[in-house]
Amino acid sequence: MRARLDSVAVAPDLAHAFTMASAPAGMPPAAAVMARAQAENFPVASRVLRRRVRRDLLAVYGFARMVDELGDSLDGDRVAALDWLERELDRAFAGCAQHPLLVRLQPTLRGCGLARGPFARLIEANRMDQRVERYATWEQLRGYCALSADPVGEIVLGVFGLATRERVALSDSICTALQLLEHCQDVAEDYSNGRVYMPQEDMARFGCREEELSAANVSAGAPLRELIAFEVGRTRDLLVAGEGLIGMLRGRQRLAIAGVLAGAIAALDAIEGAGFDTLGGPPPASDARRMRLLLLILLRRGDRG
Repeated sequence: MRARLDSVAVAPDLAHAFTMASAPAGMPPAAAVMARAQAENFPVASRVLRRRVRRDLLAVYGFARMVDELGDSLDGDRVAALDWLERELDRAFAGCAQHPLLVRLQPTLRGCGLARGPFARLIEANRMDQRVERYATWEQLRGYCALSADPVGEIVLGVFGLATRERVALSDSICTALQLLEHCQDVAEDYSNGRVYMPQEDMARFGCREEELSAANVSAGAPLRELIAFEVGRTRDLLVAGEGLIGMLRGRQRLAIAGVLAGAIAALDAIEGAGFDTLGGPPPASDARRMRLLLLILLRRGDRG
């Protein structure tokens, strides 16, 4: 029987020991996870939002960041750690979570009426990372993005109280684009970790061999540059497909999401400006460029929904 720490009198030291014993060994401290979460794209943009909304979004991003930490960086049995996290997620929905980040998430789950599904899909994406290292086709990769990226946008819209089917579909396009952008920026890092997120069919199309993704290369060769250019174009198309979401939002929420979109476009522009060579990591994007793009998006999407 699961112990409910919120309904059973437990001494503080014993409760702390129980919590630590339940968590996987080697987990990073909650404060370190939250520090990384606050560096993510959306929380930076969300500084324009009201304090309550920002608090809820940071709680969500703390969870998402912890999922990635367990799936990407933990020494030990990552699948077992992810299974533990899903059980802890269930405890959070029941109001009796033990880990500090899940305890922090509980008021957001309750106050915003969020569904379990998107959170569980984020965990499943990281399980997939433990068994799938290559994607043969774009459709396979997009299926992965539906687990690893799209749920974040759905949760954010849930925090806003705006998660209609139409808005979520537009958000999915933006979130998949953000995931592809990250794949373009991190080809060498992903390759060093044994993963390739460039679809194998696209690599074959441009004659790009896997060893060309290595950071040991001085610069990207023509096949890799052509591959990245193609993926950047695909990412731009997805951003355009999702931009209608901006016109369905108002006020600070509209500004925050437009800021995310502008940041993504500026990052794509930076990749293009670097000749589609990302072996050294993400080329820096200009703050001035981001601001100009933000104003352009807001002017272009002045409609309301």
